[in-house]
Amino acid sequence: MDLTSIRDAFDRVSKKQKVSYSKTQEVIEKVQQEIEKVAKSLVEIPNGPEAGDQKRALLVELQTKLSEMGPSTQVGASQKEVNLAVSKYGKVVDKIFCTDIANAYRDVQFDHHVINQIVALHFYRQGLFDLGDCFVKEAHEADGAGLKAPFYEMYQILEQMKAKNLLPAISWATRHHDELQKKGSSLEFKLHQLQFVNCLHQGGRNAALQYARSSFVPFASNHMTDIQRLMGCLLWAERLQSSPYADMLAATHWDSVATEFTRECCSLLGQAYESPLHVTISAGAQALPTLVKLATIMANKKQEWQNMKQLPVEIELSKEFQFHSIFACPVSRDPSTAENPPMLMPCGHVLCKQSIQKLAKGSCPRLLVVMVIAPEVALLHMESSYSTRGLDFV
Repeated sequence: MDLTSIRDAFDRVSKKQKVSYSKTQEVIEKVQQEIEKVAKSLVEIPNGPEAGDQKRALLVELQTKLSEMGPSTQVGASQKEVNLAVSKYGKVVDKIFCTDIANAYRDVQFDHHVINQIVALHFYRQGLFDLGDCFVKEAHEADGAGLKAPFYEMYQILEQMKAKNLLPAISWATRHHDELQKKGSSLEFKLHQLQFVNCLHQGGRNAALQYARSSFVPFASNHMTDIQRLMGCLLWAERLQSSPYADMLAATHWDSVATEFTRECCSLLGQAYESPLHVTISAGAQALPTLVKLATIMANKKQEWQNMKQLPVEIELSKEFQFHSIFACPVSRDPSTAENPPMLMPCGHVLCKQSIQKLAKGSCPRLLVVMVIAPEVALLHMESSYSTRGLDFV
């Protein structure tokens, strides 16, 4: 969803409001100055037979000046610009955000048990264990404890990491050493690296050296350069913050290691790093404007799209929602499948198997398209002696 137009409209409203505020303050200050000036003059008029006439004259003069200034007109003009900007902003919001999304709804049969598990899993993986337990209880799901246990341990470790205690995380990485090695993960070494710097900063050179001797040996073959740099920190033990190795103390290291721990933990649990519920809703929010527009157009044409097996338009999603590459045949426009795989032709073009077979039989409805993208195949097709042997599939 493109929110640029909304942001621009909001910025215009904000700018107009600030200008209106400044103009109103300026008008109020001028009116206040004139009133204070007249009030001071009224106090200075001595009592006497002509005092009343002088006071009336001052008040008439004040009224004339205020009429010439036109404070209400000035304030009203600036406020009118604000109201106009707010009105336009409301129209932009109404245009971008469709209030009725029911038109894009399709009657799809869902497995409620699976949906409940996805929602509960989302709460647990966000660390909202009380909310997850409440949802599982009210949804009458039986396997709530099984969903909760792995993430509960993960968040217990993350809480300890926030408190600068890496021992639980190191213990977890040690237990899963083989799995992390197979994945090529350097999480275990990064945890030991952070612990070394923490020992050096808090316990001194001897404590850090002893920790290095007991922990870095298994990682020497793959992380020797990093270990050598860590050994260089020993020379600056008392003044590490002003040393060439000051970056070792950056708080970002803790954040990045915590993120990597979460990612690796979810991977070993067979779960994606991002919540499936979050990904689904985010992707749906991007696709919703296109679906709403499609439903509106088809409704105007009195066509029913609820029973369509394939959408007539392509739904563009951001790269973070593209997990697998899908080949779409440029002739039939159908996505490839195991039964209808993509096939490379001698000319270098790629079509799906069924499209090539239809083309060979002379029953392809899009021969004109093929002549554009693969003229060699089209010429072969038009020869009377054309057969499937004319194509050598690679």
